[in-house]
This record gives sequence, structure tokens and C-alpha cells, in this order.
Amino acid sequence: MLLLGAYAASAQLAVTVQPAKVVGQKVVLPLVLSNGLPVTVESARAAVFLMDEHGRMVGQGTRWIVGGEPGRAGLAPGGTNVFHFVVTADKPFATTNLTPKVTFTRVVLAGGQLADPTKDVRVTPAPR
Repeated sequence: MLLLGAYAASAQLAVTVQPAKVVGQKVVLPLVLSNGLPVTVESARAAVFLMDEHGRMVGQGTRWIVGGEPGRAGLAPGGTNVFHFVVTADKPFATTNLTPKVTFTRVVLAGGQLADPTKDVRVTPAPR
């Protein structure tokens, strides 16, 4: 636990949320990940909520975006990756003006140590 506290203030898993692309009944949301932590991120789980221009939720999904399944590699220190988060709906989206809200629910570091998603993950929208 001391190791986590030593680097939590300066190092983070940085996630940049790219603009969402609406394709019929699917929304593809690219997430650019950069591991600024001094240890490997073995797995990370994120929830995405899609909001319309009126602030109403029109779609949601939860996925392991790093590891989480046998055969899926973690993210090494200093490593980067892009994960395409797909949210599907029962019918086509009525608008393409969607705002994604991304929240991390679980981050597991090397050796099974848990990180604090509220402190160790920084989510930012892509510059326009």
C-alpha cells in the first residue's frame, strides 16, 4: 500500500476521450490510454454513459479496456494503447450530438494491487 501512495500524487493512467462516431445503432468511442504509473496496469474496467444535447442518457456500457480476460495483455509503464469502446442500442440514435462520460470502476496493478480510480486515473476529452 505504501508503494501506491508514493507515486499516486504524480503518476496516473491518463485517458483521452476522442470524439464519438455514430454508426447506425452503434457508437464507437476511441479511448487513448497512457500508463504514467511505475508499474504495469494488469486490467482496467470503464463505464461509458452517452448523453444527448439535453443531458439525457441515451446509451451506456461497461467493458474491460485493459486486460480483464485471459490472453489480453496489460499496459506496461510508459506504454500507450487505443481502445475502441462500442456502445450499442436497440434502435438508431436520434442524434449524433452525443457527449460521453467515462468513469473507471476498477484498476488492477501488477501483483493484484488495486489502484484508486478516483486518484490514479485522469480522464480528459480530446482537444477540438
